[in-house]
Amino acid sequence: MAIIEIKNLTKKFNGLTAVDNVSLDIEEGELFGFLGPNGAGKTTTISMLSTTLRPTSGTATLAGFDIIKEQHDVRQNIGIVFQDPSLDTELTGRENLRFHGRMYNMPHDLREQRIAEVLELVELTDKADIVVKKYSGGMKRRLEIARGLMHHPKVLFLDEPTLGLDPQTRRRLWSYIHNLNKSENVTMMLTTHYMDEADKLCNRVGIIDRGKIVAVDTNHNLKKVVGGDVVTLGTDNPQKLRAALETEVKVGKIEVKEDSITFVISDGDHFIPQIIKCAEHRGIDISSVHSDEPSLEDVFIHYTGKRVRDKEADEKDNFRDHVRQRQKMRR
Repeated sequence: MAIIEIKNLTKKFNGLTAVDNVSLDIEEGELFGFLGPNGAGKTTTISMLSTTLRPTSGTATLAGFDIIKEQHDVRQNIGIVFQDPSLDTELTGRENLRFHGRMYNMPHDLREQRIAEVLELVELTDKADIVVKKYSGGMKRRLEIARGLMHHPKVLFLDEPTLGLDPQTRRRLWSYIHNLNKSENVTMMLTTHYMDEADKLCNRVGIIDRGKIVAVDTNHNLKKVVGGDVVTLGTDNPQKLRAALETEVKVGKIEVKEDSITFVISDGDHFIPQIIKCAEHRGIDISSVHSDEPSLEDVFIHYTGKRVRDKEADEKDNFRDHVRQRQKMRR
């Protein structure tokens, strides 16, 4: 059963189409990855789903509520973990959660009970009464996730949840996100520029490029589209080996580096011995062999022709400018 149903959603800014007729369903309980290069439309889409931005045309429902006609009900059913820090660092962790509960008009007893529950979920009970400015980066992200879960949302939006964290902390946070998805039975929509993160966490991913959805499927099925195994051969003569392979073995596009070549080939386990014999016959030394299925990064490049950039600044700046303009108009 779909908990998010998007129908022909479109958003234009001064003639620029940021989101172009997007239709997408996300299932209840799913951990869905939403991927795209800089300026592709990810943030704009999520902003419309979370009712902070009104669509130019099209619509969507979230937990059965229309994002245009029933905005209050939508907001009651979502939580958001922003990429940019949004905690009050002069308050304690508990005080941040208490303030959030009051914003959602949670009764006192329920609020205090829920604070205890979410602190335990993210393992911050012993740090609850420490001011947030003394938290590490990983602790702050965990507290932000706890805050997003305070009011029992049915959908949690996670915008670059591990950006800027060290690899060890990132992987630890992955465990929290995965476990919370199951234990809280909350649907999660995750944006990330870490392809390994999307590969590890998400049931399905959708790729958006230039405002249009270009692919939606499980990670496994998307990798099959790229085709074959990615093989890397270490060699002291990559150009000569490339010429040999192009002549004798049917391989995909070959990437040549200083001491290796990488290519895609169907049924790599079967063809690698043949490739090594081909190299030996031509006097080419093979120092190493590595074979793996295509990565999500390979899939992303296949559909968009580019790698994910570290910053999504342009799109976010456009959205922030729009919000500032609306705030000025209200004044």
